[in-house]
Amino acid sequence: MRRVAVLVGVGSLVAVGIVVAGCRRRQLAPAGPGDCAEGDRAETLATEIAPDVHLIGPWGRTQTNAYLVREGSSWVLVDAGWGSDGARIQAAARSLLGPDHAPSAILLTHAHPDHAGSARELADAWGCLVHAHPDEIPLATGDFAAMGRHAGPMDRWLILPLMRGIGRQRREAALARSSLAGIARPLGPGGVIPGLDGWEWIHTPGHTPGHVVYVRTRDRVVLSGDALLTLEVNRAAGILCGRQGLSEPPWYTTWDRRAAVASIAEIANLAPSVLGTGHGLPLVGPETAAAIQEFADRAGGAGLAAGQQARVREGSAA
Repeated sequence: MRRVAVLVGVGSLVAVGIVVAGCRRRQLAPAGPGDCAEGDRAETLATEIAPDVHLIGPWGRTQTNAYLVREGSSWVLVDAGWGSDGARIQAAARSLLGPDHAPSAILLTHAHPDHAGSARELADAWGCLVHAHPDEIPLATGDFAAMGRHAGPMDRWLILPLMRGIGRQRREAALARSSLAGIARPLGPGGVIPGLDGWEWIHTPGHTPGHVVYVRTRDRVVLSGDALLTLEVNRAAGILCGRQGLSEPPWYTTWDRRAAVASIAEIANLAPSVLGTGHGLPLVGPETAAAIQEFADRAGGAGLAAGQQARVREGSAA
């Protein structure tokens, strides 16, 4: 049942691991910092990728990331990894903040279990609340009907049938264990972020209905969650071999691909100076904004072509 609770949500990147047991040429590929099991067992420290923005990760096959962000005397955590990542994140927070201080809030880009999995454990340990977009709160609090409405392909093919198959009582018990009910709060209007002046949230739906990115307006540091990634999650070799590269959200866990492509264009319009993603290494340097714009243009063209093909098929069927 614990495994079912972890898988529930709107999909799970880890399921790509069923495609193949390993990558035969993996030793020839450049390894990311989180691309080895031994590294996963080591204490994870925070690395500064921009002033007062610290990356925890990447770790694991899916190169998962979380971020500690400071504004003045206030610290917040952005995203909370898998359910087994709480100790790792707490160790990183202690190494950076010291043993007597803790983040004042947890901000979620979205409520998938690889981003919200340890949120309750950490919120309980730190005595803080968890904030997400209003449209994400039903998913974060275990609303099974909302999961059905906003399902991605993997949910429709695997997760939802599994959850229905175990029966209502067991399903509700599993959802309750991973629910953020009682500690989840909706982000306020106008992009305002509690405890983080100088930053704002921007709604970037597509991967999930309430996905957001967090932006520091003075220098355009962007924490993009899964709206835009730097790990090639839509290719098996990308995950299995840790191949870095700008990527759309994983199609198999994305609710609305057309909206997701539009959200990538929204991120490109921000002209990020630093891009910290939910999976993969951060993108920094003077060419960051141009690289993101080029990728957004390619993704938009591919999305338009796919939409035209779908309309042609619909017209033929009619």
